Amino acid sequence: MADLIQVLPDSVANQIAAGEVIQRPSSVVKELMENAIDSGADRISVIIRDAGRTLVQVTDNGCGMSESDARLCFERHATSKIRKADDLFSIRTMGFRGEALASVASVAQVELKTKTMDATMGTRILIKASELESQEPVACSDGTNIMVRNLFFNVPARRKFLKAPSTELKHIITEFQRIALPAHDLTFTLLHNDSEVYNLSAARPHERVQHLFGKSMAQILVSLKTETTIVKVSGYVGKPEFARKTFGEQFFFVNNRFMKHPYLHRAVMSCYENLLTLDVVPAYFIFLDIDPSRIDVNIHPTKTEVKFEDEKAIYQILQASVREALGKFNLTPSLDFNQDGALEIPYFRAGQPVIEPVIRVDLNYNPFESQPVTEFRSPDFNDFPRRQPVTGWEQLYAGLKPQNGPAPESALPESRSFLQIRNKYILMPVKSGVMVIHQVRAFERILFEEYLNAGREANLPGQQLLYPLTFELNPADLNLLTGIAGELESIGFDIKPFGGQSVILRTIPASAEIADPKELIESLLEEIKNETPDIVGLLKESIVQKVARLSARSFARAMREEEVQALIGRLFACKEPQFTPGGKAVLTIMRTEEIEKRMG
Repeated sequence: MADLIQVLPDSVANQIAAGEVIQRPSSVVKELMENAIDSGADRISVIIRDAGRTLVQVTDNGCGMSESDARLCFERHATSKIRKADDLFSIRTMGFRGEALASVASVAQVELKTKTMDATMGTRILIKASELESQEPVACSDGTNIMVRNLFFNVPARRKFLKAPSTELKHIITEFQRIALPAHDLTFTLLHNDSEVYNLSAARPHERVQHLFGKSMAQILVSLKTETTIVKVSGYVGKPEFARKTFGEQFFFVNNRFMKHPYLHRAVMSCYENLLTLDVVPAYFIFLDIDPSRIDVNIHPTKTEVKFEDEKAIYQILQASVREALGKFNLTPSLDFNQDGALEIPYFRAGQPVIEPVIRVDLNYNPFESQPVTEFRSPDFNDFPRRQPVTGWEQLYAGLKPQNGPAPESALPESRSFLQIRNKYILMPVKSGVMVIHQVRAFERILFEEYLNAGREANLPGQQLLYPLTFELNPADLNLLTGIAGELESIGFDIKPFGGQSVILRTIPASAEIADPKELIESLLEEIKNETPDIVGLLKESIVQKVARLSARSFARAMREEEVQALIGRLFACKEPQFTPGGKAVLTIMRTEEIEKRMG
């Protein structure tokens, strides 16, 4: 029998590794920025074109590489961080596996220029799909400049599954934030298509948070700091009243490395019980400093998942730290002054002598002496007073005459042709029985078709806000909003950048009743972050569907008869009145035969 097992060529092995390490352009940004930090640089520049598809360039002023190191760094598992297996348990650098550059070079065209401070000339290397094309001396600045062009050019299937440019740029900005936050003492810049997204100078931790997420963070966050023998906890947590429906401002760092940890996230959220509703989440930026031997970061190719040796203890320490921070700033209740035996706080008049309080102590009390036990008897239900029958209820209906029924309470005014239940369902008689309409879903279908039809002809008119609404978005959300501005404008929104990270909203769709436009915009951005399709037509329909659904929530209210009649007319003018755009039932009919069958 012929041999079946073969050793994979390096180019194939690197592409397999790239599938784990390099998932999208943001993965390249992450790996290259981490290498720049490990090089000892204090200035790092990131340049992006076409959301990373065309170019990802990272330049630093770090230690640079020699000619041999420049070539060797593209070999798989080539690293300067590890010499023996035990080194894995004392890692404080960002990268250490030696897979990043090899993986990048296997799915892109890479140009590297690098020079050490003591060298007169640098080195320039060109690699395409793991194949070395050239290596030559070059005049360049100290440090490293690496350009990654045409990502996934040789893996069309991977390139096809990239999301829309706005979504990919959002992921890049998120990775940039994760790295720039803990490295607050370094200078960073981020440019996309020659437009500056960030220009961060070295700053203190709280200033770096404000530079990344807006000046409003100064009013939103409170600081926390706890030191124990197991872990040191520091950072900031958000005040409950500023919690948002959108995620994106929740960060954990362990030894200055970003991590995802659902278990510790629950520790934070448990501190907000009874302070927040279930659909909002507070911002937090939490840094854990722990002995590297107590953690394992080598459990996932992207190194964002971490195992702790004392996970339960860290949970409790973190929970206590957050609660202390919230309580310190009077954000959580600490005493109930309405309960029996509440603390009495005396007050003094001017000139009144201060008398030291006297504490009475029973010196003869011995807690170890047996105490008399009070006999406990199970309650006898005969001991409770019996409920007396309600009398005189007939007087409530005195003077009323029955109409088409035996009981007064079953009669309805003759002019009323519908019944509304819990501000949610509308019941109306029809020839075959009773029609039940879900009023919020009905408005969702109506708004969806009106919004969608408007874009095909002319923009829908907008309803001018009495006072224009301004609010801040983080750069990722701001970029995403800019990408869908045309679709929002076609259905009646007038929302534009207003300097820095602020936007101004002047009009909303005239046909909608939007109680909180800011909340609607934030909810919309949260929903489309990871599902924006590339096809423009599908993009518009997806946005319109979400706006219609979010806007329709405002119609869960009592309605007058003329409003109901208008709703019926608009609903049955739709092409698909029976279902929402998402396929849920808008109406159903309970047939007379079914009712009679149920009634027996």
